[in-house]
Amino acid sequence: MKKVLLADDEDGVLALVSATLGNDNRYILITARDGEEALTIARRELPDLIFLDIMMPKMDGYQVCQALKQSPATRQIRIVMLTAMAQDANRERAKAAGADDYFTKPFSPTALLEKVSNLLQLK
Repeated sequence: MKKVLLADDEDGVLALVSATLGNDNRYILITARDGEEALTIARRELPDLIFLDIMMPKMDGYQVCQALKQSPATRQIRIVMLTAMAQDANRERAKAAGADDYFTKPFSPTALLEKVSNLLQLK
């Protein structure tokens, strides 16, 4: 089973991702509600994939991503920015922080499953 960490402070997003991935026996879903919690959990659990909201309390997604990508212990973790911010400038900033991919809200459960499968190469 692959570990997936979702860091988002929106209840609706947490519920949708939990309903989508939480019932799939290929994944263990772990959640965080702010950037500091996400960083702590990622360092402890070493998930295979992280979905990071950009706008979160305490630390934003860019800061979390950059911290994880700069550490030898966590730099191999695949990180996807999960956000409603769809501007090119946001995508470039995410790439500069080390994000592996960018996924915009709103999204469908099918698109989420496809994204996770592709990133973790589960066919």
